[in-house]
Amino acid sequence: MMRKVMIVLAVLLLALAGCDGKQKNALLAAQNAYASAIRWGEYESAWQRVDPEYREQHPLTELDLERYAQVQISAYRDLDSTVLPDGSPARLIEIGVINRHTQAERSVRYREEWRWDPEKKTWWVRQGLPDLWAGS
Repeated sequence: MMRKVMIVLAVLLLALAGCDGKQKNALLAAQNAYASAIRWGEYESAWQRVDPEYREQHPLTELDLERYAQVQISAYRDLDSTVLPDGSPARLIEIGVINRHTQAERSVRYREEWRWDPEKKTWWVRQGLPDLWAGS
């Protein structure tokens, strides 16, 4: 297990080789904050890490929030880190999802893609919140 963690960290560091130190630190902080928000069911907070252009084109509705309230996250695992052709970092994430009503647990895989905003000096998740109902 420790070896896998070291490999993932090495790949992530290589993926960030094109970024300066402040961007690397900002990316790690953004990814940690986003993962923590998802992990603890703070979807409105996680939504604030989503690219503003995406948020404008795909607003989060009350119905969306009600759907997220029906599940509990049991795990948020970084399975793989890569660099996209445009040089942006991406991570393959496995999320453990528990239905609050049935207590049935399942796993969902989700790909996070990150974009650096030089104007705001922050990283954004390019797509919306994870689709926790994929394949359901």
